[in-house]
Amino acid sequence: MDILIISGGKIDIKFLEKILESNYNSIIAVDKGLEALYKLNKIPDYIVGDFDSVSKEALEFYKNKNIPINEYNSEKDFTDTELGLELAINLNPNKITIVGAIGTRFDHTLANVHILTKCLEKNIECEIVDLYNKIYLINHKKEIEREKSYRKFFSIIPLTSEVQGISLKGFKYPLENYNLSIGKSLGISNEIVGNKASVEIKSGILIAIESKD
Repeated sequence: MDILIISGGKIDIKFLEKILESNYNSIIAVDKGLEALYKLNKIPDYIVGDFDSVSKEALEFYKNKNIPINEYNSEKDFTDTELGLELAINLNPNKITIVGAIGTRFDHTLANVHILTKCLEKNIECEIVDLYNKIYLINHKKEIEREKSYRKFFSIIPLTSEVQGISLKGFKYPLENYNLSIGKSLGISNEIVGNKASVEIKSGILIAIESKD
C-alpha cells in the first residue's frame, strides 16, 4: 500500500499534478494542503488538521464530500503534518510520500525531516519530495538507481550525533567505513556516477537528500 500525504508547505501545482498520476491507495490532505487538491479538483481519502491556514472555501467544499475529517484544536502538541503521518502509519503502508513538507517555515521543514524517524522505526519507506528535492532517512543500507534518482546532487547529513561505518559506492566521492559527526559538511554535494549507488552504515541515522539543482 502506497500513501500520499499533501501538507501545507510550498507546493508546485504542476509537480503535484504529476505526482498524482501515480496510483496511491490513499491520499491524506493536511490543512492547507487541501487547497492544492482543490485547485486540481481532486478528492482526498482523509483530511487532517486544525484548519487555521486553509481557506474556508476549500474546507467547506470538502466538508460536503463525505470524507473522514480529523479536526484538532490549534493549541495541540503535534504539527498537522505529524498528525497526518500518524494516520498514514496506522493504515499499515509499504511507502509514504509527503508533498508540501518544505516551505518558508524552516522550523516546520526541519521538524518534518525529524518525524520521518517514526517510519524508520516501523520499517516503512518514507520520503519528502518537492520539485527540486527528495529527502529520506537511512539507518542501515540503501541502494539508489541513478535513472530513478532526482540528480544532480546527493548529500548525506548526520541526524544522530555520529553515524559510524559509512560506506559509499557508485559515487563520485566514495567512502569506506567512515565516521561522520554532526556539524560536519563532508557529505554535501556528492554525485552518483554508476548505474547504481549504495549507502551503507553500521550505526546511527543519516538524512539523505537528492537534489536537482
